[in-house]
This record gives sequence, structure tokens and C-alpha cells, in this order.
Amino acid sequence: MEELGLRNPNAGIGAIGFRKLKTVRYNFLEAALYEEAIRNGEAELTADGALRAVTGHHTGRSAKDKFVVRDENTDGKVWWDNNKPMAPRHFEQLFDDMLAYAEGKSLYVQDLIGGADAENALPTRVITEFAWHSLFIRNLLIRPEQEALKDFQAKFTIIDLPGFKANPERHGCRTETVIACDLVNGVVLIGGTAYAGEMKKSVFTALNYMLPEKGVMPMHCSANVGPDGDTAVFFGLSGTGKTTLSADPSRTLIGDDEHGWGENGIFNFEGGCYAKTIRLSAEAEPEIFATTKRFGTVLENVVLDENRVPDFNDGSLTENTRCAYPLHFIPNASETGTSGHPATIIMLTADAFGVMPPIAKLTPEQAMYHFLSGYTAKVAGTERGVTEPEATFSTCFGAPFMPRHPSEYGNLLRDLIAEHKVNCWLVNTGWTGGAYGTGSRMPIKATRALLTAALDGSLSKVEFRKDENFGFEVPVAVSGVDTKILDPRSTWADGDAYDAQARKLADMFIANFAKFEAHVDGGVLSAAPGVRLAAAE
Repeated sequence: MEELGLRNPNAGIGAIGFRKLKTVRYNFLEAALYEEAIRNGEAELTADGALRAVTGHHTGRSAKDKFVVRDENTDGKVWWDNNKPMAPRHFEQLFDDMLAYAEGKSLYVQDLIGGADAENALPTRVITEFAWHSLFIRNLLIRPEQEALKDFQAKFTIIDLPGFKANPERHGCRTETVIACDLVNGVVLIGGTAYAGEMKKSVFTALNYMLPEKGVMPMHCSANVGPDGDTAVFFGLSGTGKTTLSADPSRTLIGDDEHGWGENGIFNFEGGCYAKTIRLSAEAEPEIFATTKRFGTVLENVVLDENRVPDFNDGSLTENTRCAYPLHFIPNASETGTSGHPATIIMLTADAFGVMPPIAKLTPEQAMYHFLSGYTAKVAGTERGVTEPEATFSTCFGAPFMPRHPSEYGNLLRDLIAEHKVNCWLVNTGWTGGAYGTGSRMPIKATRALLTAALDGSLSKVEFRKDENFGFEVPVAVSGVDTKILDPRSTWADGDAYDAQARKLADMFIANFAKFEAHVDGGVLSAAPGVRLAAAE
């Protein structure tokens, strides 16, 4: 693909192969992008000064339409059980057809950076059909200083043309929507979807592919740092509280979603946040709510009333409503996006089966087991009265973005935990007193109190008991927390029903982990709940 000019992006996007473009808007700032988006009919101004866009059919990521080019370079490196392959010839045909589609159109270009650590940064050029997409990605990635743009050298290029419709037979894809990743040449092609999150996660995917070879651990996590420099990392899938619990006014926010862990410590991949806004309130999340009223913020699929005031309780377009804003919109955000090695790792789960304790201490082997498992539980739909929870296992707490085998990330994490003597905790923000439909949601005050004790070190000094089902250590009593809640079985009206539910969840863990057994050592295998259950029989 050398003839496409991707090794010399500073020559302009014509060097990439674009022909007969109407205009190219390079590195436009917020005001100009607002004007372009409104003039083009792509978005509208809210009553508070944010920019609202609607993405149409796609209101979330199209995971089934994401492909990775499979060639001699990626064949032995990519985890193909988790990544759909695309032949190089199909990618090149797709590339050529997208360039042809762009003829006569105006395009927008942003030169940005993925990664706050200079040694591991990914300079990224993002070419978009929509002006609001250009503003979105400008908010989400790290902005170079204006002076640095003169010498900007892109190592990664995203071409995002929502109006382009792929041809499955011609392009080797599944539908008219396609996200095609050439991880060797550093190019991602996005067509047929206006959901802006595809761009953000394309950079994350590239860093997840590149960094492990450098000994750097890429992580789907939030992170913050205390006044004494103690860094905490929060892993967790959607709905577990990753963003909410890391937003602590007494600690500095490093970032809310994607980070790397290298020899210098933790660094944010991003320069902004992409927060969910469904049922957002000023009382519960004042910092995030305040960003929705600021010039420069992009609201995605948020319903506006007749006066263009956002209605965050209206999920008629999608429950996945979002706001995208630069990190400096958060008052206590880090200016550097970096911090030292973590003292604490928190793995969040929302256990809707109601059997996990609110917090448990993990050994390094247990941490790797739960990291590879990536467990949480979704509440089933209730249209027909179904209330049975559904277990979700997303390895590394972010399987859709992991090009390499999970064991690579797991081994990296385990080694880093051991080297830096990191305390690891599993925190359940789900249900207590019974499963969803019977029990109640874990009190947020209890969760915050337990987190505070874990972060300040006092929790490590209390008495612990070994959980009979999962083998991890659970505190017996913690100041300021109802002792009963620390023993999930005691919160159930029927102890036998709890035992049956716990055994059921343990069996789910065992069945899910079977695919990793050949890739981990005996220490990690011994962290499985099945080892203890079998021994007890």
C-alpha cells in the first residue's frame, strides 16, 4: 500500500489517494466545526450551547461488522477466534471504492495523538465526511500544540465516510456497514455508520495491537490518583460504575476509559471522555452534567425538547445516549494524563445474581483469573416478565477491542502486579439480598466507603474470611458499612437458594474459562471456583 502515500501524510490527504475533492478542512477548531456542522444539516445547537447530532440507524458499535486484515504479518499474532478476518485484496478494493465515493465532497481532517506517554504515543490523522465527527474526535483524542502541527507525522490513519455503503460480495464484509482495520499499515476504514464511537475504539484497537510487543499493558479502564500520588485503576464493563466511581472529587481523574501501563506508570490514551447520559442528573453526576451545558461538547442521540433543552430521561432514540467532551471540562482532571504505577487495581462487576460480596481481596493469580473472565451480568428484558439475569464474560473487560490473545494481556498484567506489589480488589456494584427482581442494588454509599478503605490501605488491615464458593478473601467487618452486607448469604431469605445460585454462577465461570486453561499456569487455574467446589464434594 506504499503507493497510497500513507507514509507521507504531511503531503496532504491527496497523497493518500483522494482525488477531485471539493474542499479539505484541516484542523478546524470548535467554532468553525460548529458552523460547518450546522450549515451542512448534520447537527444542531442546544439551548445550552452544546452540539447535538443524531446517528440514525446505528446508535452503538457494530461489532459484527468489524474486520482485521489477515496477512503474513497478522496471521500468527491476532486472536482470530475474536476477530473477523478480511483478505488484503478486499481491503484494498474497499479502500479504492471509498476514495472514489469521496470525489467531489468536502472532507475534514484532524491531526491528533492517542497516548499521553510520548514514548508510546500514536500520532493519528482522522479524515471524516461529517464536521461533527471531526469535532467529536478532536474532543476524544489528545490535541497537539498548534506549533507541533507543522511537523506532525501520522502513524495511523482513520477514514470515516458514513455515507459510503459497502458491498459484502465485493469487499468481503457482512453488510453495507464496515469497520476494516489494517493494523500493519495503520489504516482503518469506516463506512455505513454515523456512530462516532467507532473512531475512538479504532484507535484503542490499534494500541491494543501495538503496545504489548513493547511490554506496555493496554487497558479498558478508568484511573485516578490521590493527593499522595497513589494511583488507582478501575476495570469494568458497561454499567458497572467505571466512570462514576473513578470520578472522585478528592482524587485527580486521569481518564475514564482507556489507559496504558508502561515503565513510567499509567498514561491515558485519550484527551477526552465519552460518557453515557441516559438518566444523567446534576445531583448524581454534577461534573458530567455540567459538561453538557458547555460550548464544544457533542451530544449524541440525546433527545431535545421544543426549546432544544436536552431530556436525558428520554431513551426513545436509544438508551446509549452520549456526550463527548475534552478532559479539561472536568474540574479535577489531570493536566498531563499520566501518573505513577498503580497502588490499587479495582475490578468492577455488577452481579445481578446477587451472590458476589461487595468487595473481595484478590491474589495476583485470582486477579488474572478474573481479568481473563471479565464477568458482569446484564438484567434480562422485561417485556414478557422475564427477570432472570444473564451472565456476560468479556475477557480483559473489553473483548471487542482485543486483537491479541487474552493470555498476552493477562500475563502482562500479572507480571506488572507482581513487580509493583499492587493490591487487587473485586468490587460488586450489582445486587444484594437476592437476584435482580428480588434483591436490591448494592448501596452506593457502601461501595464508596469500601473503595475509600481499599484506596487508603485501611481495608487490608481488617479481619478476612475465605469465600466458600470463589476462594477470595472477604472482609468480615468494615467501619461505616453494615456487616450483614459483607456476607451475601446472610442477606438472602433462603440460604439454600443462595447456595444454588452461587453454584450456578461458579459453574458459569468454569465453563467460560475452559478456553483459557491451556494458556495459563497452575497458579491461575487454582484460582477457579471449581477447584474448591470439587474439593468440597
